[in-house]
Amino acid sequence: MKTIAAAKFKEGCLALLDQLDADGLVITKRGRPVARVLPFAAEPGSLIGVLAGKVKVRGDLLSTGSRWSAADGEP
Repeated sequence: MKTIAAAKFKEGCLALLDQLDADGLVITKRGRPVARVLPFAAEPGSLIGVLAGKVKVRGDLLSTGSRWSAADGEP
């Protein structure tokens, strides 16, 4: 993780944010860490609907294709 003095961070804040890597950045004041800047991690989205319009359904999704009777226990 990179370390930078608060004054230097103030000078180049926007450029530093553009260059921010996954490890982040520690900001120091008089050599002591006072803050840590980390990239914002987007929350994982829902998987529901992700493949909408990309998958074709053929047949009945709720059927196994086998015929059976619960009354006599045999197919």
